[in-house]
Amino acid sequence: AMKVTTDGCLFGAWVAEQIQKDDIAAGSILDIGAGTGVLSLMLAQKTNAKIHAIEIDENAATQTAQNFAASPWHDRLHVINEDVHLFNPSTPYEIIISNPPFYENDLTGNNKQKNIAHHDAGLLLQDLIRIISTQLTSQNGHFFLLLPEKRLDETLLMIRQRQLAVHKICKVRQSVDHGVFRALVHGTNNSHNEIPVIEELSVRNNNNQYTEAFEALLRDYYLYL
Repeated sequence: AMKVTTDGCLFGAWVAEQIQKDDIAAGSILDIGAGTGVLSLMLAQKTNAKIHAIEIDENAATQTAQNFAASPWHDRLHVINEDVHLFNPSTPYEIIISNPPFYENDLTGNNKQKNIAHHDAGLLLQDLIRIISTQLTSQNGHFFLLLPEKRLDETLLMIRQRQLAVHKICKVRQSVDHGVFRALVHGTNNSHNEIPVIEELSVRNNNNQYTEAFEALLRDYYLYL
């Protein structure tokens, strides 16, 4: 079983909040690199979308299928065990989400499954942005990414090169005393050059307790944090 990460849960809750706040049409969602399906399950809880979760690793995909089958939303959740580079959906998606494999410059360990999950070994960021640009619906498509902060600037550049726009960035700190370590990105393919809204959020306060903002985001979810 792959561990549910705090930043992954935060990302799922943040995406659901943006969808509700901005009243985004959420009929169909694609979750790229779904891992064990946590993001898809969180969004199933908050939207009425049909959700496709694509995952190249067979063990992770099998576990995702089991997690979906056991959930109250199983009729709207579907796992696809395939390489996203070869995936050719019949209709585009209104929303695409991804907590992509990253840490490409960090040391590659010798556990291949963990490597696929945590390195750019299987999916380069530029490929991900290209796939998003081709598989989003042409009108009012939205996408959401969870990134390491150190990859944010190059990703924003790739997004612009694909004629996509960034609507909002939430910079995440592990605590109020830490530097920013993750960036949550909300983009669209309505490519007017808006200036992105920048937010900040800390997971913990100086007493090492979860912050009110973090708890408020995750309050509705059945996750054992």
